[in-house]
Amino acid sequence: MKAAEARKSLLARRAELMREDEANADARDTVELQQDSVGRLSRMDALQQQAMAQATERRREAERARIDAALERLDEGDWGYCLVCGDKIAEKRLAHDPSMANCIKCASGG
Repeated sequence: MKAAEARKSLLARRAELMREDEANADARDTVELQQDSVGRLSRMDALQQQAMAQATERRREAERARIDAALERLDEGDWGYCLVCGDKIAEKRLAHDPSMANCIKCASGG
């Protein structure tokens, strides 16, 4: 994967994450007691849905941070090289996820 392709892919994924955040903003809001809902199960269900939405938001934030870091490495000319050992990251690994910061050896702790 070439740097220009990686940048395009990263920016597209970042925009997609932002759209998902906007679309799911209501799900993360404070759960209010609805008078037409009956019982604790309705409230517990609403709280569970809120917790799941908040966890999803945290995962999107983490992915956006990885994308921003990859874009910075692209700007600096360091993209495609492992942050730990400095070796080139496998082309297939970068094609799968251009935000990868480590080679497979370093990512697996080897």
